[in-house]
Amino acid sequence: MIKTGYLFVFILLLGSSLLAKENFSEMSTQELIAIMGYVKPAEVAKFSQELKSRIPSMSSSEKAKYEKNLHKQK
Repeated sequence: MIKTGYLFVFILLLGSSLLAKENFSEMSTQELIAIMGYVKPAEVAKFSQELKSRIPSMSSSEKAKYEKNLHKQK
């Protein structure tokens, strides 16, 4: 049940990021981590800058998820 909820939220985030120009500063760190690798090429620099600015304040679990998804960003 919980996995289905996360999948639904992820699909919504992915869909919204593909349809509109994103203001990444309004997204949560978890949302940013979830869309790593799915950001439009024209917005990757802005996305990366916002994500990197949050690294110092990430929890250990967020950092682990971030590091796990780093390969998607390249």
